[in-house]
This record gives sequence, C-alpha cells and structure tokens, in this order.
Amino acid sequence: MTLLLKNGTVVDPSQNLDQVKLDVLIKDGKIADLAQIESQTNWEVVNLAGCFVAPGFVDMHVHLREPGQEEKETIKSGSKAAAAGGFTSILCMPNTEPVNDSPSITRFILERARQINTVNVYPCGAISKGLKGETLAEIGEMVEAGVLAISDDGNPVENPQLMRRALEYSRLFDIPVIDHCENPSLAAGGCIHEGTMSTRLGLPGMSRTAEELDVVRDVILSRVTRGHIHIAHLSTMESLDWIRQAKKQEIPVTCEVTPHHFILKDEDINSYDTNCKMNPPLREARDVEAMLQGLQDGSIDCIATDHAPHTKLDKETTFVDAANGVIGLECAISLAWEFLVKRKIVTIYHLVELFSLNPSRILKLNKGTLKKGSSADVTIIDPNRVVTVNKDKFQSLSRNCPFDGWKLKGAPVMTIVGGRIVYSTI
Repeated sequence: MTLLLKNGTVVDPSQNLDQVKLDVLIKDGKIADLAQIESQTNWEVVNLAGCFVAPGFVDMHVHLREPGQEEKETIKSGSKAAAAGGFTSILCMPNTEPVNDSPSITRFILERARQINTVNVYPCGAISKGLKGETLAEIGEMVEAGVLAISDDGNPVENPQLMRRALEYSRLFDIPVIDHCENPSLAAGGCIHEGTMSTRLGLPGMSRTAEELDVVRDVILSRVTRGHIHIAHLSTMESLDWIRQAKKQEIPVTCEVTPHHFILKDEDINSYDTNCKMNPPLREARDVEAMLQGLQDGSIDCIATDHAPHTKLDKETTFVDAANGVIGLECAISLAWEFLVKRKIVTIYHLVELFSLNPSRILKLNKGTLKKGSSADVTIIDPNRVVTVNKDKFQSLSRNCPFDGWKLKGAPVMTIVGGRIVYSTI
C-alpha cells in the first residue's frame, strides 16, 4: 500500500526538521520520501493541513498486566489504548503474573504482540527473580529473547550490591536499568506525600527523601559501573537536582516524568479520590514547578505515562488500601499539549523529542525518525482538536483516570505503525 500524507507540518528533531506543508510518502511500510509530492490515482491520500506530523511517539513505561492480570489490561486492550493515544511503541513493565524474569515470558509477550499486530510492544525484563530483590534474573537470556531494558518497577531494589551487579550486566548488554527510586524504610508505608495535606487528611505520609536517597545511590552506582541508569517517574525537585549534577559529570543517567507529576499536586487530593493515589505520590507545588523547569531546560529526557490499570474493586476502597497507579495512554499527549505547548513551557519540536526521539535513543529502538528508509511509524496531532477526557470511552479495560471530564485542546488524530493506519479520527 502507498500512503501520502499531504500538507502537514513535519516536525522531526532527528533531521532538525520543522517544515510547513511537507508531504510524507509511505510505501511498503517505510518512509519513501519527504517533499512536495503529486498524488497518483492508486495512492491513499490524507490531507493533514493544520496538523503536525511527527515520528511515532514512544511510551517507555507501561503496565499491560498480561499474563496473569487480564481483568485489568491485556496486551490487546493496552495496544489499542496506545494507538488511540497516539503512541506507536510501548515498553511494558515486568510485574506480570508470572513475572517477566525469564526468556519464556519475554517470548510469550512478543508472540502475543505479534498476533495482535497493533503497535510495537517491547518487553522490559525484571532485575531480580520474582521482583523480590534477592537474586538477579536471567538477564542475558532475556536480552537474547528480546527485552530492551530491565527493571523491578514498583518494587524498589533495596540491595545496593544487587543494583550494582544489575548495572554491570546492563553495560555488557548495552541496555538501561530503569529504577523506581523509593527507599522502603523512609517510605514507611506512606500513601500520600508527607506534608500539609497528609496531616490535614489524616493519611500516612511518604517522605520526599525516600525518592531522593535512592536517586543519589543510583547516580553513584552508575558513576562506578558506567551502566546506564534511567530514573522512572521523577517527582521531587531534589531528585532532579541530583540528576542535573550527574549529567554535568557525564554519568550515564536519564530520567522521565509523567503527566500527573507535572500537572497535579498533593493538594488536589481533597476528597480522598483514590484515582489520585499513585507511587511516587503527587507532590507539592514547588515540585510540579521543578518538573516543568526540568522539561523546559532539557534536564528531563522524556515523558512517560506509567500507565497502571486497575479494576474498580482495586480503587473503590479506602485511600490507604487502594492500589497505586493511574492510566494515561489515551490522554497523555493532549495533557502535554494543553499544559506544556499551549503554555509555552516547551516547543512542539521539543515535545517530539520528549515523546519520540529521546525514548527511542534510550531504548535503542531505531525509531524516532522520519528519515527515508525508516519504518513508517507516525503520530499526527491536530492542535485545534478539542477533546473531553471520558474514561468510559477508553480502549483500556480500566477506568482509574484522575483527568476524567477534563476538556483539552490538541490531540492525536492518526497513528500509523509500519505504514498501517491503526487509529484515525480523520
């Protein structure tokens, strides 16, 4: 099939490209040309005047739950949610049942994704067997089977020696270690940020130091091993300061931030809404401001959703007992457009770096570009499309979204994977 994308504004940081009315020609799943192109009668032509055409967006922090927790999400439903949200590639975390700590589970995930054939699904393997933080998982065999990173996400790696060994192995295989930074002793069973709101609501608080301490440890271990550490869902200003220092020293450290951590604050939890319960917890206004500054100055490398589906029963309980996590695949781009681009925190060019080029480079995906000959993974955004977040219309099986009912301007209108249109509102 030949597909011609006409009259869009092409934004591709991999080529230093930001050009109005540039056509994109796709043939046999590849980018065939970028130019002013006359259409032919047997081509499918899409007029994208007023829209932005970008290399496919990548979410490098997604929980798909399959195998084992299919009532929350499946590879199929998660893939459809990603496509509807404008993502062409996703990295799925290993906290499935059984845990993705062996090549057999890795191969299962890849085979299911191949059968579904919607978006690119890449597995992240576990650091430790069973996510228990005691013994390293079969890292080499998982890499051979197809994992692109390792993480015990959701289960902080408490043992610094185990983390050091993981970083040493990761350097051998040239993959990043993704860490959920939370010192369990300092976190002390907290379910909300420790501060004024935790006191007012009478909820156990989680110290901001719990994150910062593990970030410092990881930076030091990365400096010693030269292994690539990627800090997941950054949330405090102090953690960001340490990452800035690490980058100045050319330590191989990267990081991500979620939309809920650069938009929402702990004071938004004023009605014990469990859809606002996540880990790390929502922080103070000064932390949100720090995340915005980090996005603006490039200290933060990418935006990821930490899409964490849960059942109704998981969330409809007391705040203390409710599961951590929110879903975000289907509203992240609109939230970023509304709160970052429209407010001039970042340019559209930089947004594409955050959502496409940088995560592609971190994961060594050979994506994040519209160069001729590259795979035709494309995200198309209409800056004038107004959407109202409606969790009941999500492709995801879960409904735990804190942004339900929000009206946003700017949204994905077409998602193309390998030259195939997998989602479109046009």
